[in-house]
Amino acid sequence: MRLFFIDQKPLHLYSSIIPLLLVSTIDDSYAASYAINPASTHIRFAIERFKTSATTGGFYDIKGQLQYDPILRTGDISLIIPIDSLNTGNPSFNNSLTGPDFFNAKKFPSARFKSTKWYFDQNKKSPQVTRVDGKLTLHGETHPISLTATKFDCYLSPSLKKDVCGGDFTATIDRTKWNINKFGWFGLTKNLNLNIKVEAARL
Repeated sequence: MRLFFIDQKPLHLYSSIIPLLLVSTIDDSYAASYAINPASTHIRFAIERFKTSATTGGFYDIKGQLQYDPILRTGDISLIIPIDSLNTGNPSFNNSLTGPDFFNAKKFPSARFKSTKWYFDQNKKSPQVTRVDGKLTLHGETHPISLTATKFDCYLSPSLKKDVCGGDFTATIDRTKWNINKFGWFGLTKNLNLNIKVEAARL
């Protein structure tokens, strides 16, 4: 039998090494760290007034990091949300909501979300994120919340020329759990309905 050599080693020895290299490459292509893109990440909220029309607004300029691995079905995300980025389209109402009677941006300048567990469906070839549990720190209080994923995917961005992960999530929180109790007299319900859009680029 004739043996071929690469770097003075028999070729048949590489037959066991090459598959390991391929597996390593595949894992590296999925398991990665991503930086939140503030320009494409926001948290929109809606709060009903007198149980009729809803007042809407959003938080912007959100920063943070994402870890994601669909092969191992794991993820981790942390977000820093500046309270003074709040915008409802009404400057006077913005001041009321960021003032001491509501979010109190001066005393609590940021809110934070840190995931604790990610949930995936049973699709073995292409598992999809279904829910993300975590803890929300807001107004000096920390409580668990659950985010329902309506979509989440990763792709190669032609403009950034790097991998990007992004998705949409929904949640409803009871603001009184975070000691935000004001404006009940104004007809604002205690529930805040959240629509969260996240985009992150691979580091």
